[in-house]
Amino acid sequence: MKLIYTIIIGLFLTTSSSFSQWSILKSDADSLVREGANHIYNVQFDSAEVAFQEVIKRYPEHPAGYFLQAMVDFWRITLYRYTDKINDDFLQKIDKVIQVSDKLLDENEYDITGLFFKGGALGYRARFYSNEKEWFSAAADGKEAYDILMRAHEKAPGNHDIMLGTGLFNYFAVAIPEDYPILKPVVLFFPPGNKKLGILQLRASMHHSRYSSVEAEVALMQVYYSFEKDFDQAFFYANDLFTRFPRNPYFHRYLGRCYVKLGKWDEIEATWREVVKKCLARELGYDNLTAREGLYYVGLSLQRKGDQQMAIKYLKKCLDVSEYVDGDKESGYYSSSLLKLGISYKKLGDKKNSLYYFKKVLEVDDNQNNHETAKKYIADYNK
Repeated sequence: MKLIYTIIIGLFLTTSSSFSQWSILKSDADSLVREGANHIYNVQFDSAEVAFQEVIKRYPEHPAGYFLQAMVDFWRITLYRYTDKINDDFLQKIDKVIQVSDKLLDENEYDITGLFFKGGALGYRARFYSNEKEWFSAAADGKEAYDILMRAHEKAPGNHDIMLGTGLFNYFAVAIPEDYPILKPVVLFFPPGNKKLGILQLRASMHHSRYSSVEAEVALMQVYYSFEKDFDQAFFYANDLFTRFPRNPYFHRYLGRCYVKLGKWDEIEATWREVVKKCLARELGYDNLTAREGLYYVGLSLQRKGDQQMAIKYLKKCLDVSEYVDGDKESGYYSSSLLKLGISYKKLGDKKNSLYYFKKVLEVDDNQNNHETAKKYIADYNK
């Protein structure tokens, strides 16, 4: 349910991108904002903060600098996925964005700058609250953010930066209840969406918006990977994003996952080896969850190549990391690593260890029908 709520509030109800539509900025601030945004995507947070602090210094009454400072903290939270620490700095910065935006909206309720930055701030605070399982606060912020999107759309319906928000709404208003029927009552409170229109709007935003192009491309990557299951298209966007921002582990993971879905085994091994290497070097955002994923796919690649001894080494390390990050509940990676270890030992003719790991699969939660597969292998030994 946490994943579902995160999708609903983080994608469907978030109405403004990290960098969408800060209007009426002079050229000097515009350059700083675009430069800082690129720094965020390339995980160069210190450089981004310097740029945004300069925006605030030059234009203290404009919400752009404050909003982007908050986005630096949001990306830190995103990259360190296993932490439960509430980032008070992030919430304080979001409050500041809302305060500055409200001053603009008090003078003009349709001020486009105030609408976008207040909507964006509320949307990202909703995502933060959903991660903390504070569902009431998340839903309240998400609903207010949606209403602001509608007001902004009325003001500038043809704006390509705005199309990021409308594209996300149109797509996920349909896609979410299709994938999660239990949530259909939630979307009854919103106008009907249109998936095809949503994708067209996201593409238009990617190709023609001034500030939202990267965010729109990220959204398209997620849409094609997680919902459309069109992994060729997802790869196109993931490859482009990682090529442009090679320090970003989020794009790196998606690239590796696309190779897995496409069955490109040479690329799978090379990509996930590089991921593991960056995890070992403790590069920013390459956390233990990322390391576990990389270890698993390298092990899987080695097993397929026939190097069972090295596959066992990687898969056992994957188990070790899983035990560290999973807590009381075993993950799918843990179950699948046990199964793959049983298979590697079977290929080596080591019946004792093979049976040991197949039986261990049956002791943990079932994932991806691993129980059924393990039972078949055990039955083969008993024939």
